[in-house]
Amino acid sequence: MGLNEKGPRSHRAVAATGSAVLAIDAGNSKTDVVVVGADGSVLGAARGGGFQPPVVGVEAALDALAETVRQAAAEAGPPSAFAHVSACLANADLPVEEARLTAALEARGWSRSVQVYNDTFAILRAGVDEPRGVAVVCGAGINCVGMLPDGRTARFPAIGKLSGDWGGGGGLSEEALWFAARAEDGRGEPTELARALPAHFGLETMYALIEALHLGRIRHERRHELTPVLFAVAAAGDPVARALVDRQAEEVVALATVALGRLGLLDEEAPVLLGGSVLAARHPGLDARIAELLAVKAPKAVVGVVTSPPVLGAALLALDEVAAGPEAAARLRAHYA
Repeated sequence: MGLNEKGPRSHRAVAATGSAVLAIDAGNSKTDVVVVGADGSVLGAARGGGFQPPVVGVEAALDALAETVRQAAAEAGPPSAFAHVSACLANADLPVEEARLTAALEARGWSRSVQVYNDTFAILRAGVDEPRGVAVVCGAGINCVGMLPDGRTARFPAIGKLSGDWGGGGGLSEEALWFAARAEDGRGEPTELARALPAHFGLETMYALIEALHLGRIRHERRHELTPVLFAVAAAGDPVARALVDRQAEEVVALATVALGRLGLLDEEAPVLLGGSVLAARHPGLDARIAELLAVKAPKAVVGVVTSPPVLGAALLALDEVAAGPEAAARLRAHYA
């Protein structure tokens, strides 16, 4: 998919009225919805479950989202329609998916102005004072987006190995298991991972761990618990684990550098924001390698870590659309400080 494209802004003429906006941050595991006044005050908020159209279908996912919206709107009180809806959604990875979800949200009648963003845009907007910069998110998977105030963006499909992605918590745990299995049976070089990974689950060997995972005695979703183990083994000096951490840093910097270049930001100071559970954990080895590589490839990048809730970014995107101004943005940020 192309980069440096127009979007995700709708470019609709939305007047700055007294009407509230609706902001949605819907991830795979949870959804946050806020109703925000044009002055930046939070009027209502609600939290719901994950947003997974690929699993349950678009309409079923939106039905669940609608209940969370109803709760936030009920807390806010009238009006029942909004000046704008900004929805930062997991699984909106491609423009065609954003378009499909935008049409489905418009059909709900919450507003005549609706814009769907990939949820990584919420993290980026939460970390900058204006919609300008690049964000790399490394949680269960990995993704990167960039944006400029004029609406241009840089982005990647971010749907896994099919689109050239490597790493994230899920990917790192799989790589750690691969190297540990080969170390134990002799196909690979020795690594402390072969002891530490099964020990995390109270097992003595990689064979026992492989069996437990394969037969479902350890649930598949628990594999993400192995990522912190990998970082601990790397910090203790294990060469195999350290190589995996270094490669993750290289992937983060590759994404950030390409996005900065596509937006024309490589030669000027620009934020590079890091988010997601892996990067927000501030592993010293990973942080140091990212800083070292960026100093060479993007020396003017200003690195930061986003710890604000992503729904703040979704709400700021909504206020951008209604031209609410810096005072409204400051009031909204103060609410989440």
